[in-house]
Amino acid sequence: MIDKERVLIKIDEMMGYLEELRRINPNSIKDYINLIEKRRACERLLQITIECIIDICTIIVKDLKLGIPEDETGMFDKIRKKGIISEKTKNNLDNMKGFRNILVHKYGDVQDELVFENLNKLSDFIKFKDEIIRFLKKK
Repeated sequence: MIDKERVLIKIDEMMGYLEELRRINPNSIKDYINLIEKRRACERLLQITIECIIDICTIIVKDLKLGIPEDETGMFDKIRKKGIISEKTKNNLDNMKGFRNILVHKYGDVQDELVFENLNKLSDFIKFKDEIIRFLKKK
């Protein structure tokens, strides 16, 4: 049985972070590069928003007893195979996870262009949310 309340709380948390990102999202890469405080805020908000997605997927995999995945990619694959998310969303999640790892572990210096590019993909979070809500309504 899925703990819908926990999933919905994490979705709400994710949506709050997305709203913050929308408010501070610079209009251009030039603005992004020139505003250090906004850069760091954007990086951190992207990181914790992606972590919300990982948390949501973890809850679903655990509650549905889909098995222990080797990593987040395996977890995303398990919920895709269960029909909870689409293949496109699974691929987006894989990309988000890779980007989060760059932010967290600073594999080299974080490239401003890469962060700014990801700021323009906020709709991917909404697509994920919509697919999860659709799944929860079926349960």
